Amino acid sequence: MADMKFKFTIQQYQTDAVNSVVNVFKGQPKQGNLRYRRDAGEIKRDLLNWKLPEDELYAGFSNAPVALSEEQLLSNIREVQKENNIKESSTLAKHMGACSLDVEMETGTGKTYVYIKTMFELNERYGWNKFIVVVPSIAIREGVQKSFQMMEDHFMSDYGKRANFFIYNSKNLTEIDNFSSRADLSVMIINVQAFNARGKDARRIRMELDEFASRRPIDVIKANRPIVILDEPQKMGGKKTQESLKEFNPLFTLNYSATHREHHDLVYVLDALDAYKMKLVKKIEVKGFDIKNLRGTDGYLYLENIVISPNHPPRARLEFEIKYNKSINREVRILGVDDDLYSLSKGLEQYQGYHINDIDPINGLVTFTNGVEIHTGEVQGDVSEKDIRRVQIRETIRSHFEKEKDLYNRGIKTLSLFFIDKVEHYRKYDEEGNEVNSEYGQMFEEEYNSILNEYLTLFDTPYEKYLKSIDVKKTHAGYFSIDKKGHKIDSKIKRGSDISDDESAYELILKDKEKLLSFDNPVRFIFSHSALREGWDNPNVFQICTLKHGGDSTTNKRQEVGRGLRICVNQDGDRMDEHILGAEVQDVNKLTVIASDGYKDFVSSLQKEIKDDLYERPTKITLDFFTNKRIKHNDEIVTMTKEQNDIINRYLIKNNYVDDDGNLTELYRTDDENNALKPLPETHGVDKIAIEVHALINSVFDDHALDDFVLDGRKTKIPENNLNDNFNKEEFQKLWQQINHKYSYTVHFDSK
Repeated sequence: MADMKFKFTIQQYQTDAVNSVVNVFKGQPKQGNLRYRRDAGEIKRDLLNWKLPEDELYAGFSNAPVALSEEQLLSNIREVQKENNIKESSTLAKHMGACSLDVEMETGTGKTYVYIKTMFELNERYGWNKFIVVVPSIAIREGVQKSFQMMEDHFMSDYGKRANFFIYNSKNLTEIDNFSSRADLSVMIINVQAFNARGKDARRIRMELDEFASRRPIDVIKANRPIVILDEPQKMGGKKTQESLKEFNPLFTLNYSATHREHHDLVYVLDALDAYKMKLVKKIEVKGFDIKNLRGTDGYLYLENIVISPNHPPRARLEFEIKYNKSINREVRILGVDDDLYSLSKGLEQYQGYHINDIDPINGLVTFTNGVEIHTGEVQGDVSEKDIRRVQIRETIRSHFEKEKDLYNRGIKTLSLFFIDKVEHYRKYDEEGNEVNSEYGQMFEEEYNSILNEYLTLFDTPYEKYLKSIDVKKTHAGYFSIDKKGHKIDSKIKRGSDISDDESAYELILKDKEKLLSFDNPVRFIFSHSALREGWDNPNVFQICTLKHGGDSTTNKRQEVGRGLRICVNQDGDRMDEHILGAEVQDVNKLTVIASDGYKDFVSSLQKEIKDDLYERPTKITLDFFTNKRIKHNDEIVTMTKEQNDIINRYLIKNNYVDDDGNLTELYRTDDENNALKPLPETHGVDKIAIEVHALINSVFDDHALDDFVLDGRKTKIPENNLNDNFNKEEFQKLWQQINHKYSYTVHFDSK
């Protein structure tokens, strides 16, 4: 199979984000590059350049200065903020350079694409051509370089030019001379450790170096007056880092993040709630575990899920202990009402009275005749750390298979990602340096083989052929740092940080992203170090599982989940978004998180983190909510009137879409979710701006706003029973109209 290539389509929200930055400089004249005499140091004319005239040999090209006054810049910023319904800035934030602009974009919505496109637009409209992208880690730096490589052809077809990009390396400084002497679009990518750490390599940027013609690299860079782009600036907020960044002499700075900590002039917002409602990211479902100890027993019991099928009443997939001649093993069995665990366990005393009385699929509950109840995802009895890890691995594999069966037929490869805290749990070596069985590797293979057998039938479907072609040992792989002998090791983590300094971390996975998405590559399960969770993501990650020994309250749940939020791609590199999948987009694009802590704790932490990071939103529809709001309709900016405001308010009240206090009702949320909202009135052209009006309504935050974004993955999934053609026949419809009403009956008994 030929190598798959990602395809990039122009998305309106990304264009809006680009224009929000570019329009801040409206009125700036388009100037050619400013030519200056470059400091070439003690340059030695070699055979290639000895005939060049001196002005060409020493020519450098820098960005022309910002010609707008502070008043003009602030006026333009406010104009952009009005268009985007963002709170207007009172003063100009001059953090570094002429201005500092913030762009807030949720993880997975393509912020790297946006800032690369912004470079091309700034170059096209104003002639600026020197850019520096600063990132907080080597992993992110590699990801940015990979993005430049993947997008080269796309931007070439749009702009008829390529960006010259390189990674700053203190041992290869000729690239800096090339950067300075180029007159076309040039980009330097640098990680903060390269100029802001104590190591010898980091100090070289400020040293006069013999091999660099007795010049300081920082002086040569700053002469270009570059536009500095900070990717994830909240991770570069230290005072020392900020002072160091000023040494680049930025023309102005652009800050791109999903979670800004320091705030400057905000010009564009696409937060987590917007991204979910616009179907730009995957929906999240969470599976977690609650541990409950049984009194007076060490009996082990785990309710995996409740199985619903058309041919059987509800059945429970239970794991319990079974006694054999020489051992007691834990096994998963599918059981029904009246099954007796005491007898099935071959007489283990701990299961006396464990006779299944009821299986309730709606509430995910199994009740025994002795009164004990167990919920889906609950583990009871004698439970060790190892037991929980095994259950997590099993749940991840099961969830993987459930999704993969459908996605394979759509040409979409399914990937699952495990984060682990210690590499030795997955990679282990003996004294001779040979790899030996590891705790998680062995668990994975045992659980994988067990679940695989459930998916192999007598029918030789294409999916089953695919499964049979994959060796269990080749379907899981680990991506970690490598030591000098080629052994996987824990990455060095900077104190007080989660950023890895290791050059080799993630190399393979970052450079072979497309290969990983091909069905020809057997790797479907990836084990990685939890400290390196930022900087790598893949659109086809559908399961994320954190295997940790002991609780970790400091983990950023959003950061973890962010690795799998992107919309997936198929074998042709097409994004499987709303344009292709329509209403099913978030049924196909669903990320399952197998939490390392209790389900409720994980969900509440995740929702709190999302809520805390949301842009400041209104919480009610006030009486003048829509008046003077700026909306974009048919590529024109329109200001809504007081008359339109009153009509929309009456429409919301009349249809019970808001309560007396201006809060959105459950009815509005339900109708919106089902695309069944009542049409807006035609008066004053309100119906013509319906999409924009509902986008404004959806910008209101209420306590239920995140309910559909983060789902309970433990709930029993009722299989769809699609209607057949008979439903629409006239005879059936007549009968249906008579019987589809709800009735209640009251029965009285006059005796026992």
